[in-house]
Amino acid sequence: MTLTRTLRHLPRLAWLALAAWPLGLAADIRLPTVLGDGMVLQRDAEVTLWGWADDGEVVSISLDGEPWAQATAANGQWRVKAPARPAGGPHKLTFSGNNTIEREDAWFGDVWIASGQSNMEYPLSRLVDVYAEDIAAASLPLIRQFKVPKTWDFQGPRDDIDGAAWVAASPDTVADFSAVAFFFARDIHARYDVPIGIVNTTFGGSPAEGWLNEADLARWPHYLAQAQAYQDADALQALREQDRARNDAWYTALDAADRGLSATPPWSDPAVEDSDWEAMTVPGDWGDSSTGPVNGAVWLRRHIDLPAASAGQPALLRLGRIVDADTAWVNGVAVGQTTYQYPQRRYEVPAGVLREGENVITIRIINSAGRGEFVADKPYRLEVAGQAIDLSGDWKLRLGAAAEPLAGPAFQEWSLPLAYYNAMLAPLTPLTLKGVTWYQGESNVKDPAEYAELFPFMITAWRRYFGQPDLPFLFVQLANFLPPADEPGDSDWAETRDAQAGALALPRTGMAVAIDVGEWNDIHPVNKRTVGERLALQARKIAYGEDSLLASGPTLGNISARGHELVLTFANVSGGLYADLDRGNDGTTADRISTTPGGFQLAGPEGPFHWADARIEGNAVIVSSAAVEQPARVRYAWADNPVRANLYNTEGLPAAPFQASVQP
Repeated sequence: MTLTRTLRHLPRLAWLALAAWPLGLAADIRLPTVLGDGMVLQRDAEVTLWGWADDGEVVSISLDGEPWAQATAANGQWRVKAPARPAGGPHKLTFSGNNTIEREDAWFGDVWIASGQSNMEYPLSRLVDVYAEDIAAASLPLIRQFKVPKTWDFQGPRDDIDGAAWVAASPDTVADFSAVAFFFARDIHARYDVPIGIVNTTFGGSPAEGWLNEADLARWPHYLAQAQAYQDADALQALREQDRARNDAWYTALDAADRGLSATPPWSDPAVEDSDWEAMTVPGDWGDSSTGPVNGAVWLRRHIDLPAASAGQPALLRLGRIVDADTAWVNGVAVGQTTYQYPQRRYEVPAGVLREGENVITIRIINSAGRGEFVADKPYRLEVAGQAIDLSGDWKLRLGAAAEPLAGPAFQEWSLPLAYYNAMLAPLTPLTLKGVTWYQGESNVKDPAEYAELFPFMITAWRRYFGQPDLPFLFVQLANFLPPADEPGDSDWAETRDAQAGALALPRTGMAVAIDVGEWNDIHPVNKRTVGERLALQARKIAYGEDSLLASGPTLGNISARGHELVLTFANVSGGLYADLDRGNDGTTADRISTTPGGFQLAGPEGPFHWADARIEGNAVIVSSAAVEQPARVRYAWADNPVRANLYNTEGLPAAPFQASVQP
C-alpha cells in the first residue's frame, strides 16, 4: 500500500493529529537575553553570536539587511564568530531559521564586565545627593548597562540570564547603574567617543571563590565540599526554610512584645508623653546607657522647633547609618524604613507633615545581634527650606522589647563558592569583551594568604572562560576602612591589599589604589567617582594602548641601606613626589604639600615595626627611626586605615601600600 493510500484510510482524528504535527517540524531559534534590543557588541573584533535551535537547523544572521554570519545548530545550540565591525550604529540584526528574530538599536563599541561585590554593585540611587549634578547630566544614550539580577545556582552552569535588558543612561535610568562602572564608562566614552556597554554582574558580599567554576574550585577542597553540600536541592530547601522560620519567629515575637507597638497610642504618635524616657546622645551606642547593650527594639524621640517658614514644606531627614534596621516617623507620619545597617538613611518628608513650632521625630530600631548604634561621623540633620537643623546630641530613649540575639542564617546566599559563576557569569562567557573591571576583596580579608593565590588564579580562569587569554583585567585595591591604629601592627586589610597587588605580576592587569577615598566607619565609601576614574586611567594604558600615560601612583623601585636610613627610590613619579597634607576623601590634588610624607614604618632584621620619619629627595624617600638602629624592613600604608599615608606623584595619584626588605 502506498503512503498516499495509507493516509486516505486514516480516521479523521488521526488526520487532525497529523495536521497539528507537520512532517519535518523545527523548533524556533532562540537568543540569549544579552543579545537583546539596545545591545552593545565589541567593535574591531570577531564577535561571538549564539543561541539555540534544533540540530541541523541553519541560522542566518544579517546586519542591516546584509548577510553577516551563518551557523548550523548541533546538540541544540549554535554559535558563530561574526566578522569584526567598526564602532557605530544603530544597527538592526536579523536572525533567521525556522523563525525570524529581529534586534533593534544595536551598536558596536566596547563591552566591559563590571563585577565583584557591593562596592561595584553600589548604585547611583544611593548617592543621589552626592552626585546629583552627574545624574542630571547623564543624557548619555551610548553608555548602556546590562544588569544581571542577583541570583545563585549550585546545580551547574546556566545558559541564560533571566529578567535583564540593555538600558541606556539617562537622568531617569542611571540611578540603577553601578556608580563605579558609570564613572568609568563616562570617562572612556568621553575620551574615545565610542559606545560603552557595561555588563553589571555583581553580588554584594560575594567572595572570589563564588566566581569560579566547579573544576577550578577543586583547587580549594574546602570550598568545593561546601558547594557540593548545597547541590542536594531538597536539603538546601529545608535549610533555607529553617532559616526563614527562625527569622520569622524572632521578628513576630519581637513585634508582639514591643510595648511601643502595642501601646495606645503607639510610641510613634507625637502625643506620647516621653518626659520619663532616658537620655541618649546621637551618634552613639545605647549599650552605654542604663538600657544596656540589649538586642531587640529600642525607640528614640527628638523634639525640634521650626519657624513658620518651614511649616508644610517638604524636607529631607538624614539619619546617618544605624545598626541594624529602623523605621522613622515625623509627627506620626512614617517617612522611611531600612532593613539592614549599610545604607545611609536619607528619608524624604512629604509636604504638609512639618508644622510651625514643635515637631517630633521618632525612630524604632531593631538590633538583632551585637551592639546597636548610630554610626559616628555621619550626617544627622533635617534639611528644610534651605536650612539644615542639626539632629546630633540629646535624644530620648526607651526600650520597646529585649530579645535574645538572632542567630545568623545557616545558608548565607551572599558568601557562597561556585554559585555566582554558575548563575551570573557562565551565561555571559560567549561574549566578546574589551575587558573586566573588578571591585572585590572585603569578603576575603579573613584569609589574605589564601587570597594571594586565589585572586590571580581567578583572573587567569576568567580569561579562560571567555576564551580571551589577553583580556585586560582591572581591579580596585581595597579602600581604607575601620578606626585608625595608633601604633604599627599587623593588619589583615593591609595583607589583602598586598595580595591584590601581587596579581599585577600577571600581564595586562591594572590596579586602582583607593586607600585615600575610603571612610573609617563605612565599608561602602561614597566616593565612587575617583575609583571609576582611576580604573579608567588603567584602561587607557592597558586596554587602549596609551603606553606613555602615567596611570599609577609612585611605585617602589629599589631599596638600599645608608647608615641608619633606608633609601627608597620610586618609579611612576612624573614630575616628582610630594606629601599631601590635606589627604582626605575627595581624591583631588593637595592644596598643601610637604616633603615629609607619613605612613612609613621601620624594623630591624627582627623585632617590631616603629613609626618612621621620612623626607623626599628627588625621586626617593629617605626613611629613618630613632627606635631602629639597623633598619632592614620597611612598610608603607600598612594598616586597616592608613590615615598617615600621604605620598603622591604630581598627577595626584597615591602610592600603593607595600612592604619590603633590604636584600643582603
